[in-house]
Amino acid sequence: MFDFYFNLPLIVRLIVQAGAVILVLFPIAAACSMAERKISAWIQGRPGPNRTLAPLAGFLAPLGLVGRIPFIGPFLQQMGIFQLAADGGKFTFKEDPVPGHVNKFYFVLAPIIAMIPALTTVVVVPLGAYFAVVDGVSVLKPIVLADVDIGLLAVFAISSLGVYSVILAGWASNSKYAFLGGVRASAQLISYELSMTLSVLPVFLWINAPGGHGTLSLFDAVQLQSGTGFHWDSLWFIFYFPVSAFIFLVALFAETNRAPFDMPESESELVAGFHTEYGAFKWSLFFLAEYSHMIIGSAVAILLFFGGWNPLPWIPLTTLAQWIHVADKPLLMGLVGIAIFMGKVFFSIFFFMWVRWTLPRFRYDQVMHLGWKKLLPLSIANLIFYTLGIALLQK
Repeated sequence: MFDFYFNLPLIVRLIVQAGAVILVLFPIAAACSMAERKISAWIQGRPGPNRTLAPLAGFLAPLGLVGRIPFIGPFLQQMGIFQLAADGGKFTFKEDPVPGHVNKFYFVLAPIIAMIPALTTVVVVPLGAYFAVVDGVSVLKPIVLADVDIGLLAVFAISSLGVYSVILAGWASNSKYAFLGGVRASAQLISYELSMTLSVLPVFLWINAPGGHGTLSLFDAVQLQSGTGFHWDSLWFIFYFPVSAFIFLVALFAETNRAPFDMPESESELVAGFHTEYGAFKWSLFFLAEYSHMIIGSAVAILLFFGGWNPLPWIPLTTLAQWIHVADKPLLMGLVGIAIFMGKVFFSIFFFMWVRWTLPRFRYDQVMHLGWKKLLPLSIANLIFYTLGIALLQK
């Protein structure tokens, strides 16, 4: 099976892999909407979605039959699982009017642009690893669409383009609320992207030792957190770079417009901000893009600071694969690595939602003050500290 697949033309394999990733990322991003409603209900002490049940007719009939199974159906209903299908049907088939006062071409283009960076950045994000035999030697290979040395740079460069959709939506809506939301988004992106970039520089100063080939590969970052045995070289980078991880996490909240940094929306003063004039399917695309950015951002944070697909510090995936006898089975080892990695991503998404329903929204002046007067000086001081420390260690 593997020989047949790897003998296919490269373009065919890339299309198959890209389609598989999108078919996984898109439903997960959609499910995050339902998960957020259940998590917020749990935090606030209320049931949340627990009444939706799929019909017995139409293309949802299989779900309807599952919902009628004793014990299983009521349990899924109480968990709100059928709400996902209801939301998807509503956003797809609901009337989607375009207001007469908007710039129609750019108004429709904005949500499409929102999805492009969200689905493109996943190309360079490794999801796991497996042993492959290359020239008779067993080599650890990443599960990734494009294993490039500039992986992190590609993530930053492409994901930052997502703000153009918010700005374009705000301008094309021809509405003061929407326009202010778009302006806020651009200012917030500039304010926190500087800190985010500076926060990861110490990590790659550590990775790129003098005399090396130099890399920004996310796979290489995980490899240096994959040591075995109880010694310092096997620790995850969160223990070496705690301040960098903190800055990256705070900036990630701001970059993805998540509360308490949801300034482009701010219902209390901007009604809904940049998407005030949107509804139905176009409105849902903006939030699918937001959740996709949140998933990719969480994945990058886990790769940089939390060991990637390694289950525990001092216990890498390769050791676990040998323990459970799957090191010589690429498919099973890959699935184990993906399961561990996605488990960490899901916990990170839960943390995002937990923070949203725990902390109050900042004022806009507080967001700017935090970004420019607190986070940026801290990230510069952190970079200087590690630069001097690494220089002294090299002597």
